[in-house]
Amino acid sequence: MLRIGQDLVDAMVEHARADHPDEACGVIAGPEGSDTPQRFIAMVNAERSPTFYRFDSGEQLKVWREMDRQDEEPIVIYHSHTATEAYPSRTDISYASEPNAHYVLVSTREPDTAEVRSYRIVDGVVTEEPIEIRS
Repeated sequence: MLRIGQDLVDAMVEHARADHPDEACGVIAGPEGSDTPQRFIAMVNAERSPTFYRFDSGEQLKVWREMDRQDEEPIVIYHSHTATEAYPSRTDISYASEPNAHYVLVSTREPDTAEVRSYRIVDGVVTEEPIEIRS
């Protein structure tokens, strides 16, 4: 189960809406071993695409090094889908490289609502998990 603050959910949705029609992406870091998302990090979609996302390699290296310095890890890796449901694509699954992370997808296909769903992706196996949103 992903336990996450409403402010962090709002930040992901806001980023997804701001980057629409392109996919948005980023990370929410938290203390190592805690499974507690705390620090929102919006990142650049290097693809600038409505159907695909990729972290900029230089930015990703910088962000991961900063997490290491702060004894953090990526608790949530998120991105948006602009025209489809919030479910990982084959490409999303193939790029999932953090076995302990929650992979959150935000669908912005409907202009007035955002669909937010969380998954664990380990060795190509996708498992949806409930989200507990805390105020």
